[in-house]
Amino acid sequence: MSGKEKQAVALRYRKNEDRAPRVVAAGRGELARRIIEEAARHGIPLYEDHDLVDLLMRLPLNAEIPPELYRAVAEVLVFIYQLDKKPQSFS
Repeated sequence: MSGKEKQAVALRYRKNEDRAPRVVAAGRGELARRIIEEAARHGIPLYEDHDLVDLLMRLPLNAEIPPELYRAVAEVLVFIYQLDKKPQSFS
């Protein structure tokens, strides 16, 4: 494991309100851990992409993602959409 500090970014996209996904939380270290815990507590899926997080960390809070990141963020949204469509287990 590298000595690189953990980072986390939370995005929001409201289909009828936002033109593009927005950065609604971002942090390193303890703040990143709290963002991840809060997402898990609310059942929000987590997606790990270190390169994308590095880019998103450069954006100000509440900023829409720039067009050059649309494709990468679209992959995240497709991943989440597919999770929502998976059948629930019968345990």
